[in-house]
Amino acid sequence: MANKLISEMGLQIDWEYIRCSGYKYCKGVAYAGKKVTPCSELVGSKPVSPKPPNVTSPNNRCRHQISNKESSVIVLALSEGIFSELQKWNSTLSQIQAVIVDAGQKHLREIAVQLWLNKLQYLAYEIDDVLDDLTTEAMQRQLKEESYACTSASKLSKIIPAWCTNFAPRNIVYGRKMSSKLDEITTKLRHLVEEKNILGLNSNVERSNRASRRLEETSLVDVSGIVGREGDKDALLRNLLGNDSCSENVSILSIVGLGGIGKTTLAQVLYKEKKVKDHFELMAWVSVSDEFDVFNISKAILQAVGGEDKMFANLNLLQVALTEKLLKKRFLLVLDDVWNEDYKEWELLQRPFLAGAFGSKIIVTTRKTTVASMMDSVQAYPLKLLSNEEALSLFSQHALGKQNFDSHPTLKLHGEGIMKKCGGLPLALIAVGRVLRTKQNDEEWEELLNSEIWNFQSESKILPALRLSYYDLPPHLKQMFAYCSLFPKDYVFQNDELVLLWMAEGFLYESKGSKSMENLGRECFEELKSRSFFQPSSNDKSRCTMHDLINDLAMSIAREFFFTLDDKMNVYDKIGALEKFHHLSFIRQEYGVYRKFKALERASRLRSFLAVSVTLDAWQSFSLSNKVLFELLPQLRFLRVLSLTNYSITEVPQSIGSLKHMRYLNFSKTNITCLPEQVGDLYNLQSLLVSGCVSLSSLPESCWKLINLRHLDINDTPRLTKMPFGIGGLTSLQTLSKVIIAGANGFKISDLKGLSHLQGQLSIKGLQKVPNAIQAKEANLLQKKGLCDLETEWSDVLDDSRNEINDYEVLEVLRPHDKLKSLKILYYMGMEFPSWVGDASFGCLTQLTLRGCKSCTCLPTLGHLRSLQKLFIESMSGLKRLGSELLGHADSFCHGIAFPSLELLEFKDMQGWEIWSTNDGGKDGTGGSFPCLRKICIRNCPKLAVVAIESIPSLQVLYIRGCSVAVLRSMVGVSPSILRLTMVNVEGLTQLHGILEHLRAVEYLCVRECDELRYLWESTSDACKILVNLYDLKLVSCQQLVSLGEKEVDLGISLKSVNVVLYDCPGLVSYNCPNSIEKLVIHDCDSATSLTFPARHDLPSTMKILDIMSSHNLEVSWLFNSFLSSLEYLSIDEVPNLRSFPEGCLVHLTRLTICGCDNIELIPGDGFGFLPHLCLRYLHINNCKNLKSFPYVHLQSLTSLEELLINDCPSMDYSFPCGLWPPNLSKLVIGGLKKPMSEWGLQNFPTSLDKLYIQGQNSGVVSFATAEDVWNSSNTSSLPFLLPSSLTFIQFRDFMDLESLSEGLRHLICLEELVIRSCPKLGDLPETLLPLLSCLLVISCPKLGKKCRNRKGNYWPIISQIPSLRVHG
Repeated sequence: MANKLISEMGLQIDWEYIRCSGYKYCKGVAYAGKKVTPCSELVGSKPVSPKPPNVTSPNNRCRHQISNKESSVIVLALSEGIFSELQKWNSTLSQIQAVIVDAGQKHLREIAVQLWLNKLQYLAYEIDDVLDDLTTEAMQRQLKEESYACTSASKLSKIIPAWCTNFAPRNIVYGRKMSSKLDEITTKLRHLVEEKNILGLNSNVERSNRASRRLEETSLVDVSGIVGREGDKDALLRNLLGNDSCSENVSILSIVGLGGIGKTTLAQVLYKEKKVKDHFELMAWVSVSDEFDVFNISKAILQAVGGEDKMFANLNLLQVALTEKLLKKRFLLVLDDVWNEDYKEWELLQRPFLAGAFGSKIIVTTRKTTVASMMDSVQAYPLKLLSNEEALSLFSQHALGKQNFDSHPTLKLHGEGIMKKCGGLPLALIAVGRVLRTKQNDEEWEELLNSEIWNFQSESKILPALRLSYYDLPPHLKQMFAYCSLFPKDYVFQNDELVLLWMAEGFLYESKGSKSMENLGRECFEELKSRSFFQPSSNDKSRCTMHDLINDLAMSIAREFFFTLDDKMNVYDKIGALEKFHHLSFIRQEYGVYRKFKALERASRLRSFLAVSVTLDAWQSFSLSNKVLFELLPQLRFLRVLSLTNYSITEVPQSIGSLKHMRYLNFSKTNITCLPEQVGDLYNLQSLLVSGCVSLSSLPESCWKLINLRHLDINDTPRLTKMPFGIGGLTSLQTLSKVIIAGANGFKISDLKGLSHLQGQLSIKGLQKVPNAIQAKEANLLQKKGLCDLETEWSDVLDDSRNEINDYEVLEVLRPHDKLKSLKILYYMGMEFPSWVGDASFGCLTQLTLRGCKSCTCLPTLGHLRSLQKLFIESMSGLKRLGSELLGHADSFCHGIAFPSLELLEFKDMQGWEIWSTNDGGKDGTGGSFPCLRKICIRNCPKLAVVAIESIPSLQVLYIRGCSVAVLRSMVGVSPSILRLTMVNVEGLTQLHGILEHLRAVEYLCVRECDELRYLWESTSDACKILVNLYDLKLVSCQQLVSLGEKEVDLGISLKSVNVVLYDCPGLVSYNCPNSIEKLVIHDCDSATSLTFPARHDLPSTMKILDIMSSHNLEVSWLFNSFLSSLEYLSIDEVPNLRSFPEGCLVHLTRLTICGCDNIELIPGDGFGFLPHLCLRYLHINNCKNLKSFPYVHLQSLTSLEELLINDCPSMDYSFPCGLWPPNLSKLVIGGLKKPMSEWGLQNFPTSLDKLYIQGQNSGVVSFATAEDVWNSSNTSSLPFLLPSSLTFIQFRDFMDLESLSEGLRHLICLEELVIRSCPKLGDLPETLLPLLSCLLVISCPKLGKKCRNRKGNYWPIISQIPSLRVHG
């Protein structure tokens, strides 16, 4: 808005990059191509930009149109006496604009010019902020006037002129303040002009299209130095030499990829290939690069194919000559490094090519997919990065002159690290390799690996090719690309997320046509993607990532104004530069402590405050100090973007309303319950995102004032059951993920009428409150063409208040546009569905859910939905029979096939469903069905008895739950390709008879809650012959299961399952392990007495994981079997028969857990990973009441041990603990031992120990020793326990006598997390330590809890800033 107003006021500011190279950038001055409007013509004139939308005020009687915003700002400037000051800027900015090109070319050579450009950029930000301030003030005053006009005081407004309100005290103060700001900016502008003259910047310099001429490539290449492109070469050769389906004589093959990835090299290899030379009669290579000059390119081709250098007076004569040379000749032309996207120029160039013989080919190398599309390539071949193995080989060639590191093994580790930093980009690998060619010692390689060069790529000469791609970007894309520097490497970008951020930062403007800012932003994203700045994510093709070197490039050009605070960085190291930064992102950490952010008070001009993470696990929780929200953010007055997603924030401060520049506010996936009413004061707000806020119960009633709001995402907010009044008046809304229909005084479905720009997802809840179809029709969903995901939901209470006819009529008029991709109809009560549900015109529909439609007795015909991939039918109790009507008639199918794209089909909770039969399809004229169906789930359909469906060869995953065995038998027979089979609670299943023979392809077999099952199969030997591909076998909660095979002799060991889980099968007596088993889990199998492992000594040991729990009758002789010698993980829990361990085996263990084994007394010292220098990393011994000894004397030799748990072993030798600990121990859980903790004394813990959990039962500890106690004591063994100073985490639990921690914790200066549970006498904490904590948890500590309580306790002023704070009891 502010930027547009500049031109409206007769000013020009071009927010383009005035520095296009080096490692600093700027947006610059002057709207390129904008016509300057004289100021005298502006007052009272019609604005150039589109009028803003209507807005509905809280008063139903008043509908207002906030219009002519730009004009209102001009009026404001005139009324405040500051318009003349704005006029002065025009000539000054024009003078500056005139020399921008010259400055952009000189700044790399002249530091003074660079500093001048820095000042100019800072000032550009200031000007933008001032104009934005004016815009906001004008909006605020207009809204207040219009709101006032709708009250009873409106009569008074007829008497008192509107201009009189400008003399309010607040307005007078505002005018003086703005006048002062404008004077200050005018002075700075004047100084910049003076400095411009001193620097001698020239206004007559023309802008060049490229920063420098690219090095021209030839067709010559040394093939011996090429690594890793054999597959690419073969694929392209097939296309090059084959007869493609192209109807033209000439076809084009484009090689597309990043700069430096090897496109030209691959083209050179193809060009040199003997098969290629033999195949083509004529060949030509032209390096296009900088300028797409049709005359010069044509001349170069002619010279290549004709060998003559002849002068031509014009292009026509040249092309006639070229046509004669190519006539009826099969030729190959390589156009290397093409950037041109102008189709007219390409069409002109290719005219002579049409004379060539059939089979002629053109190879194009380019960084842009748009170039390939423009040239009508038959194939755009995307060139990928080298694999790690290939990259290491290429790097070795250039660094060592060898194919590998075999002759330099000491350098290999450093070489691998450097290779990974180069990210598989050949150009980077070669460049760094050449740097190391003369360096052959470890220290030099290690120095380069750890060098700052990786953080400052501009001087490394690694990225020149990538910088060329950046130079080629138009100015508006440069700033968008630079913004991406705020995101860490490996970040997965979602284009809509980035577009909203770009829009908030003012990078996007509404066009005069119909194109919205969002659509413009999506085009920009696709443009960057087409130029290889983004690449598809390997995990999610709908999202994108940025190559590490591209990320480095972004950071190198953005470092002047953009700053990313990662978990290893100290913001105080940047204290001198904070005032310059305008955009900040920070990597989320588990605890966001205030001291890390406090210094940002200096960064008062920040526009972006963005929390980011590379990956987010669903269970991961982040905490942020309240002081960041309540003290820091109010000081960042120029914020436009605030994103604090995924933090456990519970409250948003009222001061948020003072951030009047705010455009983007994102509190998604936080714990907030509401937003303050002051959010309504954010008149510039475009995006308000609170999705995933499961505790959110209300939105501000002031939302109606958010006249610029375009995106309101309230998806996944189950407690939000009411819409604020006035939402229907926010006609700029494009995202409104959910609406809740209320009664007479709330949100009505007709309020959707004015929201014509809605896009994406829309969930309409509470449709039972829609009185009639007339209101529903007013929603006008059919015209909302941007909607792609629609959910219609009635109440799940089907009582007498519901009217099935009304439901039908409402749903009938809620027909959406046929471009819809996902549709859900929930708890609809109509007897049948309207005709549009399943209509073939919905050709884009990929997902359909029909749930809780209990009155429907049949399903609509859906088979002709050609794009449908997922179909969910749930809780339709009225449906009894499902037949070929679901498929439809063959005449309506795509190529005569029903459900041509369906991949997933699920039926769930169909209580009345009895028959599923489609085998009568032939007589109804139906054709084939389900060619792509991969997965079928049938859950809880107890009456389903008949399944007669045609074969589905594509079916690979089958899930049957809560059905009869007849359903299971029928379903396994429909496909011979089932790979995963899950059976849960299958009635009548006593054995897999009639099922097993269909499972030859099965890799995963799971049987759960089948209580009638006694044996899986009759003969184990037969099962072994069938289940040849079985990899995972899970048997869970099968109460009557006795054994896998009824006739199980010792053949169970032949079953080739690798991972076996037996859980909660109390009738299971024995299990024979297959000879290839790697993992075995047996839990809660109380009747099991026998466990057999292969006894043949010639078999290799494959066992890696053994986990046995709650098997009270299991004998343990299997522990002596040598087959277990390869075990890496062993856990034995509640196995009473375990009395001793064998010696001298299990030396490969990395994790050993012994828990609840009351009869074990001794663990030997020469086995189970206790031998010196072995690999044990985790040792847990817990709740072994009679254990007297374990080899603790060996602990010091266990250099790999990281985690040790010794707890609740009251018979343990009194000499333990004795001060001997693993040297690299990081976590210790200890307590409940024979030796009281009060007698432990000095323990000499390793400095690596940072997490300590101590259990205080019978410890006798009243307080802990201090460092001074140890220093002054002559007998440290008599001292209380001294806590190690290296701790970052400590938990105290069940210390019944502990009274004080104020002294015993004082020396723990590294402590970040403190947890105290069940310490009833504890009354104090060290006050000096509390401000350093990230987490404080106090539970069941009444005395201490009183001091920590919210706003009342003594400690509250100190602990209130702790990010994660919980006090209970």
